[in-house]
Amino acid sequence: MAVRERMVRSSAVPQGRENEVQASSRRPELRVVKGGRTAEGEKQQGWNRFLEWTRGRTAMVVCSLVAVAFLVVSLFCSLLLRVQMEQDSFDQAQSSQHISALTQDVQDDQATLDALQSSLPQKAQEMGMVPQQGSVSIDLQGYQPPEETR
Repeated sequence: MAVRERMVRSSAVPQGRENEVQASSRRPELRVVKGGRTAEGEKQQGWNRFLEWTRGRTAMVVCSLVAVAFLVVSLFCSLLLRVQMEQDSFDQAQSSQHISALTQDVQDDQATLDALQSSLPQKAQEMGMVPQQGSVSIDLQGYQPPEETR
């Protein structure tokens, strides 16, 4: 017995630390959890925990809501810009097609005009006209109209 008492006394904690040892050796408080482990119960419990968490953190929730609203507005603006870009692209494609059609019409008209000009001498000969033998040119740059006489 004497040996046992020595072991107890040597392993004994000094009196000042006795309260700390007792406090740290206490078990945590247990509480009863209502409901079983069902999927719906866990979802409801998770939702309740989330709501309790947000009630204590109103500033954080407000910041989160502002961030989410900013993201939604940004997404909406991005969508509007994309739609406008598609509309502009469609208008450009239509304008380009219209320009190419007009260019083709001008080229067709120019080809018709060239064909008519090349056939003009032959038609003139068929009508009995004779090409001019010598060319005459008149220089009007030094021309001064005659002065009127009264």
